[in-house]
Amino acid sequence: MSATTKYALDLRPPASADAKQVHEKVLPTWVRLVREIDPAHSEPVHIRNPQDVHRLLHVRATQELSEVFYLITLNAQAAVVGLHEVTRGTLTSSLVHAREVFIRAIADCAAGIIVAHNHPSGDTTPSQDDRAVTRHLVEAGKLLDLPVYDHIIIGNGRYFSFAEGGLL
Repeated sequence: MSATTKYALDLRPPASADAKQVHEKVLPTWVRLVREIDPAHSEPVHIRNPQDVHRLLHVRATQELSEVFYLITLNAQAAVVGLHEVTRGTLTSSLVHAREVFIRAIADCAAGIIVAHNHPSGDTTPSQDDRAVTRHLVEAGKLLDLPVYDHIIIGNGRYFSFAEGGLL
């Protein structure tokens, strides 16, 4: 054993019997995902166009004071499987990483996704960051064979659809 290793070992606090007993009593933890039906939607919600996304999110998104990025996961029949808040940002931006989006989509066994976020200013014009995030998510979706159908920006009772705007 080198002098450095011995020195490092000598600096460790002595292990108490109580600490040892605590570590021995730790049992494995199981995590179970449970899918519950949203009581607000007794029937399956289908997304057929950007208006359906706006109808699903506008009340929630327009009340936010900061940017919030949402993920809608869809099954093969375009029914909503999950609605997730991915990130919560500042007044003018929200940091979004593809990993955070697609980990939820994969967990939901989604056939495709739609992403959306609000602009608290009410101006639904996409920023350069919005365009860059969308391109990045579309490319990541292609690699995973999990298509991004649209990106919707919501603000002041209006919306902007990247698919309708030819930006997808």
